[in-house]
Amino acid sequence: MKQRTTYIVCNPDEFNPDKLHVFDDSFSLVSVDAAKEHRLTFSLSELPQELYRVLRQCHELHIRWASEQPYSTIPPFVSHISPGLHAFFTPQKDRSPELLCPSLKKIFGDNLECESPKETFVNMPILSERFSSSSTSQYYQLLPSLDDLVTYIQQSLCPKSNSKCQQQASTLGSATYVDFDYDTISHALILNAFWAREPSEGSWTESISLQKEGDTIEVGVLTSEKAVDKEDLAFSGFLTVVGEDSKPSTSNHSCWTAFLLTDSPLAEPTRFQFPSRHHPLPQSTSSTPLIYTTSFKQPTGLHPSLALTFPASSLTPPDETCALHTYLTLPSFLFIDKYQLSDPLFLASLNLVFLRSISGATDLEAPDWVISQWGSAALLELAIPPQHNGTPQSGDWEVSIPLHLRYLPPNHNKSGLESSTAPWPVVFWACRAEEGSKMAVNPFDRVNLGYDGLFGPKTMFYHVPPTDVGGLVERIEVPVLDLDRAGYVEWGTVVAVVLGVAWVCWRLGVVVWRDYKEGATGVEKEAKKKQ
Repeated sequence: MKQRTTYIVCNPDEFNPDKLHVFDDSFSLVSVDAAKEHRLTFSLSELPQELYRVLRQCHELHIRWASEQPYSTIPPFVSHISPGLHAFFTPQKDRSPELLCPSLKKIFGDNLECESPKETFVNMPILSERFSSSSTSQYYQLLPSLDDLVTYIQQSLCPKSNSKCQQQASTLGSATYVDFDYDTISHALILNAFWAREPSEGSWTESISLQKEGDTIEVGVLTSEKAVDKEDLAFSGFLTVVGEDSKPSTSNHSCWTAFLLTDSPLAEPTRFQFPSRHHPLPQSTSSTPLIYTTSFKQPTGLHPSLALTFPASSLTPPDETCALHTYLTLPSFLFIDKYQLSDPLFLASLNLVFLRSISGATDLEAPDWVISQWGSAALLELAIPPQHNGTPQSGDWEVSIPLHLRYLPPNHNKSGLESSTAPWPVVFWACRAEEGSKMAVNPFDRVNLGYDGLFGPKTMFYHVPPTDVGGLVERIEVPVLDLDRAGYVEWGTVVAVVLGVAWVCWRLGVVVWRDYKEGATGVEKEAKKKQ
């Protein structure tokens, strides 16, 4: 197992290197206000047999989980996904992935609505052959916490006698996001856990020590700096390796070997930069920072409208090549009518430009209980307010996205309403990078987020943060049939059908009787004429 721990200091001017201490087998820091990423790399031989069997059925598997609470981003950890559990999967050829869904349920909780990748996952669209390396299918479900994951790791992966492993597993419950990555090329499972801040005290006071002899731990305490090129992120700080191989070299299997320039322990600060797909918003001349708020317009009814609200004065693209986008991850009870969003005039009235991509459960008539897939995902390009003589508009800029509700199964809720939840979408500027940019050299790169595979490999994403008020989940009241009152509906329907049938039969009888009378009268008249 290999470990990499990175701290990005939030206030560089207040940071004192004397808070860091490096020893032969451990690294400690005291009261450091920073964001933290902990990266663990496992070989297949280090995993339990049940996980090994699951991964052997996967060509690639990428699992992403994000908290429902908003957080402050800091480079290079600026990418966003909708809160909940995301899985991106490509099966091995000639192998049936029947173990994936049962394993996801065992690890993340039995409440996951996952039957099999073939039935539950949705196929990811490929907008160009250049993106054929993206995962082929996607799964999503709201998941408020990682309690089941913590329990699984403590019971299945950590030895009962290893209290340190048990304690480290429990910290995942407070993570901002957690990623798992596996592919057949690396034959390794990578776990990335990120904390925007220390959960309880606000600053990190901890010691990082080796688990066993022969292990190594890469540690970096960095501060973000201004890069020379717009495609790059720049950092400076202290990099070190704890363990037997304390001098990193290019022969080491290290995630950032190219940037480990110190001789350890804790030499002079090192400065480095690298191209990155994901960037924070550049500093704006507007006094109002660019954020967005998500809400359902009231009343919602069966055709709710999702509103994205921005400060109009701050909607200035970072570059002339940039376009504003939103990526929606919709549970099965909500869907977008792609035919409705094909009219340019209708789109313009909602401040939308184009529906770039939609996948998943898009049947317009099916009720929710017949939908086997988890839901749908859509990428939309958003319009921005025009400027008048170079002056941006004031007030709010609202974008409306028309949605539709499916009929939910009837229940015994006397209110006739059922509360359902939908995650906030992510919003970002998609911009074209320079042709020579090599994104693959980023040691903190985060890919397979759902929307990044819908753009070219040279695309940069400037992420718009959500407002820091409440959670990133919207609740909506869905009308449902109350079974306690369904008796009146049933008997009323029966009476209506019986009365309707009786009325139709009566009218048909009148017509038949009239025709019969008219026919009989005609026969009598013909008989009289013959006489």
